[in-house]
Amino acid sequence: METPASWYACRGCGAVAPPLFPFRCARADDKDDVDHVMRRTLGVARVRVQTAGETNPFLRYRPLLHSYDVAASRGLSDFDYVSLVARLDRAVADVDGRGFVQTPCGPQDALAARIGLGAGRLWVKNETGSVSGSHKARHLMGVMIYLQVVEALALAPAGRAPLAIASCGNAALAAAVVARAAGRDLQVFVPTWAEPTIVSRLKQLHARLTVCPREPGVAGDPTYLRFHDAVRRGAVPFCCQGPDNGLTIEGGETLAWETIDALGGRPLDRLFVQVGGGALASACVQGFGDAARLGRVSRLPRVHAVQTRGGFPLARAYDRLAGLIAERLGLAPAEASDPAARVVAIQAQAGSPVVRDALVHAATHRSAFMWPWETEPKSVAHGILDDETYDWLAVCEGMLFTGGYPVVVDEETLVEANRLARETTGIDVDHTGSAGLAGLMQLGAREPGVRDETVTIIFSGVRRG
Repeated sequence: METPASWYACRGCGAVAPPLFPFRCARADDKDDVDHVMRRTLGVARVRVQTAGETNPFLRYRPLLHSYDVAASRGLSDFDYVSLVARLDRAVADVDGRGFVQTPCGPQDALAARIGLGAGRLWVKNETGSVSGSHKARHLMGVMIYLQVVEALALAPAGRAPLAIASCGNAALAAAVVARAAGRDLQVFVPTWAEPTIVSRLKQLHARLTVCPREPGVAGDPTYLRFHDAVRRGAVPFCCQGPDNGLTIEGGETLAWETIDALGGRPLDRLFVQVGGGALASACVQGFGDAARLGRVSRLPRVHAVQTRGGFPLARAYDRLAGLIAERLGLAPAEASDPAARVVAIQAQAGSPVVRDALVHAATHRSAFMWPWETEPKSVAHGILDDETYDWLAVCEGMLFTGGYPVVVDEETLVEANRLARETTGIDVDHTGSAGLAGLMQLGAREPGVRDETVTIIFSGVRRG
């Protein structure tokens, strides 16, 4: 039997996903402490990357998508696949006023000068003009294309199950736009503090809203808990959390592939990514990793996940994991306590049995590293205030293996970064969307060498009045 171009398996327990609907690991509901996350592997020998002609990322990079592999392996022609994606994209444009096209990525020298970087050093990937105003729609378009491919192949169960998502803003809007375009029923679980403009737009898009207050003594995001209840009742996890739908990550990878194409072979030194639930960072890590395996990049950038002082569960998990690895490697106390020195030492041993065993331990002892933030997170960058970083391990691995590490920023820096971003670039990005810039500013202040490097940040999330 021919090896498929892509396949999914659980990072935590190793279970291989069934050919269809590889959303969640079948063992995910077991009462164990395993980090059950379905991750895709590319059979690089069988993949050829589309690099020219198409402006729609889901057509330009279709050979890299699992939905394309499933379609091709089961008799759907390239013409039929392209037609399916094009029809869905036109429907998205009818709903949102715009379809999916390659978003801008280029140097922002005025902004670079204000934060001490040289000309051509700071590249900004601008997702504020994408469908629904952020990168979130990329994740969900990838899932919807897959659902429609399965329907086209007459492999879907009889009847359409409702879609479900938990979100406070951009992800919910993205899901509502894509679901409306596809004619699918969507249930959205929102917090009590969801912005009125977002709630109003969700209602216009005919999403069914459930407001979820926090319950005393119950840990975790109440919207996420209610979302899980809906999935257990049969709803499709139409979400931006990898553990609940592994397919959501590859839609986000199109952002990384576009960035690589925009750089045109120029090496990238660092990538700063704002992190809440972690899907964007996970997609960037995996997208750059796939590009390296395909020979599209010569080396990987150092990945820095940016969180806020209001809640930083990923940074906390990373410190525990890096500390465990440092201890097992026998690093000296001074080296183990210095984040930059520690990650360099770990990166040098990335392929060693010691590091691999530590990562297996983390994947099978999740609660020792990742658990809900103890108090309700608060920040002006409210879009990255997830109680947990659901895709935490993929992001931690990406940082450890590339020589990066988390940056936790304060409110003052978040506000200043957003002011500079809008003032110098003319991009109307919100505080969540410019949080990566805040991380760069904070790290650059203590690591002057960053000023001589090529850095990319992502502006994702348009300001909503």
